[in-house]
Amino acid sequence: MPELLEQRRRDRVRRGMRKSHNWWQLARFTAVGASGYVVNLAVFTLCVHAFGLDYRLAAVAAFLVAVTNNFWWNRHWTFDARDGHAGQQAVRFVGVSLAAFVVNLGLLSLLVSEAGLAKVLAQAIAVAAATPCNFLGNKLWTFGD
Repeated sequence: MPELLEQRRRDRVRRGMRKSHNWWQLARFTAVGASGYVVNLAVFTLCVHAFGLDYRLAAVAAFLVAVTNNFWWNRHWTFDARDGHAGQQAVRFVGVSLAAFVVNLGLLSLLVSEAGLAKVLAQAIAVAAATPCNFLGNKLWTFGD
């Protein structure tokens, strides 16, 4: 029985990869992610350098601003999920984003405290590393596409 389920998953992935819609959706997600990445780094930099916040607190502030930006754009443009219940989608989106943020914050802390990287560079790397789990969670669960 587990083999049958695994075969079904592989077949679903193969079918999905053949649809140009999915590739365009990934391109839109990437564009939204890039804008969120810029928003995140801008807010993070502002909080650390202009307001003197601890880099971990700055990461939380940057996350909150970027997640709001990304939810709106992904709901309305990437996944065109305006027919779904916005509140339910928001809760799921924040859940997926929080999971990715845990990865981000853990990696950020390691890169700053253990590797000695500059805080903004470390944040840039950490955000990029957390992105793949974010896309899959939102595509498969948040917006149910």
